[in-house]
Formats: sequence, structure tokens, C-alpha cells
Amino acid sequence: MQAAKRVAKNTVILYIRMAITVFISLYSTRLVLSTLGVADFGIYNLVGGVIAMLGFLNSSMAAATQRFISFAQGAGDIEKVKRIFNMSSLLHWFIAILVLLLFESVGYYLFHFVLNISPDRISAAKLIYKFMIVSTIFTVISVPYEAVITSHENMLVYAVLGIVEAVLKLAIAVFISYSSIDHLLLYGLLMAIISILLLIVRRIYCHRNYAECVLNFKIYFDKPILKNISGFALWSLLGSSTNLIINYGQGILINVFFGTVVNSAQGISAQISGQLNVLATTLIKALKPIIDKNEGAGNRSSMLKAALVGSKVSFFLLIIIYIPFIIELPYIFKLWLKNVPDYSIIFCSLLLIRNLIEQLFIPLVAAINAEGNIKGYQKSSSFLLLFPLLVSYVLFRLNYPPYALYIVFVVYSLIASCIILYYANINCNLSIKIFLIDVVLKCLIVFSVVFIIAYIPHLLLNDGLIRLLLVGLFTIVPFFIIIFIFGFSNDEIAKIKIIFKRKL
Repeated sequence: MQAAKRVAKNTVILYIRMAITVFISLYSTRLVLSTLGVADFGIYNLVGGVIAMLGFLNSSMAAATQRFISFAQGAGDIEKVKRIFNMSSLLHWFIAILVLLLFESVGYYLFHFVLNISPDRISAAKLIYKFMIVSTIFTVISVPYEAVITSHENMLVYAVLGIVEAVLKLAIAVFISYSSIDHLLLYGLLMAIISILLLIVRRIYCHRNYAECVLNFKIYFDKPILKNISGFALWSLLGSSTNLIINYGQGILINVFFGTVVNSAQGISAQISGQLNVLATTLIKALKPIIDKNEGAGNRSSMLKAALVGSKVSFFLLIIIYIPFIIELPYIFKLWLKNVPDYSIIFCSLLLIRNLIEQLFIPLVAAINAEGNIKGYQKSSSFLLLFPLLVSYVLFRLNYPPYALYIVFVVYSLIASCIILYYANINCNLSIKIFLIDVVLKCLIVFSVVFIIAYIPHLLLNDGLIRLLLVGLFTIVPFFIIIFIFGFSNDEIAKIKIIFKRKL
């Protein structure tokens, strides 16, 4: 019950963060697209878009470190936490050097033989790439600090930094619109500076507030821990790096066949998808330390219960936002942007569907990581992830439209979900039958019923603000009724009521 209360508290903090940052970020994107133009915005998302992908890489590597820290905290071993922090810091300095060498090597090949960029913008694109590399280095070496904040479940700091980042990005968007300097270069430079500043602040905060954040490799060097973290991080890095390469590869593939204008549509759809996914992502961030600590304390049943409830709650939180967006996406885009790039709407719709599929299974990945034996899962998922780009390449060669790539990735997500479920069963003794009935079936019922009800105003009214508001209303009202009828068991409802009463 105490764990559930902590998750509830952290979720409220993260919900407030999301409510503030989403609107600021979306308005910032509108300003940036208007200032840069479609072509330059496409270049930034193609070349500098890796900076956005680094958020995923950073979270994935931080999750590996946080797993060991939370595991040790669950076992009550504080000295071990200090050794884990030091060995993790040492490991990530080494990873940062490897990433630097990799990006410098790949960059030459990309700009000379692969990317389809106008010759008069090649120089600017190369500088954006340099900014990205600098930001990458700071991101990687700051991973242990991100892990410490998460393991302490200090979501207030996480929320404050997120809001500060959104406000700074809005300030940059306004500033470049009035500047006479090359807008693309100035935007890339300032975005990299923000990343560096926030990472430095995170490190200073950790050193001042957490006792385990003491770097002394001579005192806290521990070869067995370094070996264990390296093994776990290696397999985690395989999965996250494959995801990073494949996600960036999508942009390159679209650029080669369709040019930077379609890259702009890809960047716009990724903005919407990323912002709408913030709530579910941050809920998992609040839930993951609970999963790891339960596993560290040897309480497997509680760990699995937390994962199952997390799957349902995160999915339900997504659909209350996703359903109005999916139904009213053309009007929302028209309201949001002055000029909507071609393919933006269909790209975004397919991305949101993919997010919904994957959201059901993300807590199971956290459970697999908590158990620790991730080699088989990472090998299988990384190998499978290579195929969507290959299939998309063949389809593009056969003159299929750009959105074929997103359809392929929706199919991939369905197959990947089966792999996650398999390894959760093998590694964590999760009952596949219970998960399919108690989580997947209930979530599908809730989504289907709410979607049908919410679609009624769309059928009866012309597009406009009134219809948008009614679709939202027809989503929210039945949503809370239906999730208590179909979404939760009687035991889960009783626990939710107790938490709600105590919070009041």
C-alpha cells in the first residue's frame, strides 16, 4: 500500500509536469517550423534529430544503472550503492568515448554518400551534427546521475527540470524568429547548450543531495560489480543502440527516397507522439523503482502485480488523451500549424497506434530487467528490430508511399510484444493467460467502447472547436465509468478507493 501511495504521489507530480510541458513544447514547435521553414526543419530533424533519440538512449542506459541501485536499496546495502555508482560512472565514461568515435566515423560516410540534402545547406547540416556529438557526450556521462534521481523516486526534481527545459526551448524559438543569424545553425547550437546545461545541473544536484554520489574510484573500485554492470549494460546498450539506429534509420530512409520535406512531416508527427506519450513514460519512471526494489527484496509476486497494474494504468492514461487526438487529428493539426507538411497526419496516426500497442508491454520489460537475465530478450528483440527497415526499403523500391514504413513498424510492434510476453513468462514466471485476460482483453474492451462513444460527435457535426470539445467530453465521461466496470478487478478498485480517500 505504501508503494502504491508513492506511485500515486509521483504520478500526480509528473501529470502536472506533462500538462505544462506539452503545451509549451507544441507551441515551440509551431514557432520553429514557421521560422526555419519546411526544408530546414526537415534537415534539423534528419541530422540533429539524433539529439531527440538520445533521450531514449539516455533513459535506457539510466534504467540499467537504476536497476542495480534500486536492487541494492531494496536489499538495504548502502555501501554497495556507492560502489555501484562509482563503477557505473567509470563504465559510462568509457561508453562516451566509444560513442564519440562511432559518430565521427559514421558522419563522414553519411554526408558524402547517403543523405539527400541541398548542397547550399550541407555546411549547416555538418555543424548541426557536431553540436549533436557534443550533446551526446554530456548525455552519456550523466546517465548515473539520472539513475540516482530515479532510484530515489524524486520525481519533483525530474518535473522541475522538465518544465525548465520546455520554457528554455520556447525562449529559443522566440529568439531565433527575431535573429538575423542563420536560423538553423543558431537553433542547433542553442538546443545543444540547453542539453549540456541541464545535465550539469543534474550532476551538481546529485552531488549535493545524495550521499552515494561520491566519485572515488580508488576507495569504491569493485571489479565484480563492474563486471556485473558491464554485462547488464552491454545487453541493455545493444537493445537501446539498435533502437537508436533503427529510429534514426527511418529518417535516413525517408530522406533518401522522398527528401527533407517528408522528413519535416516525420519530425512533426514525432513531436505530437512524443509529447502525448510523456504521461505514460513518466508513470513507468515512477513505477520502475518499485518493481526493482520488490525484486531486490525477493518479493517476486509483488513485483509482477506492480507490472500488471502498471500496464493497465499507463494504457488507460494514454487512451484518455489519444482517443480525442486520433479522431480529431486533421483539425488539431490545422489549429496547431500554419502549414501542415504532407503525410504528417497519417504518420502521426500510425505512430499513436504503435505507441498504444507498445505501452501494454513496457512494464513487462521493466520486470524482465529487474529479474536481471536480459541476454536472451535483448538478443531476440534487437535481431527482430533489423527487419522493419529492410522491409520498408523493399517497399519504397517498389514505389510504395512514405507511410508504408509506419505500417510496417505497427506490425513489428505486435510481433515484438509477443517476444516480451514470452521472456516475461520464462524469466519471471508471468502467467501469459492471466496477462492476456486481465490486461490485454480489458484494455481492448475499454478502448473500443470509449472510442465508439467518442466518435459520435465526429459523425454528427462539422469540424471545429465545438466538435473537438465534445469529442473530449464524450471520451472523459464514459472513460471513468467503463474502466471501473471492465478495467479493474474488485481488489484493485478497493485499493484505489483507499488510496483516494487517504489522499483526500
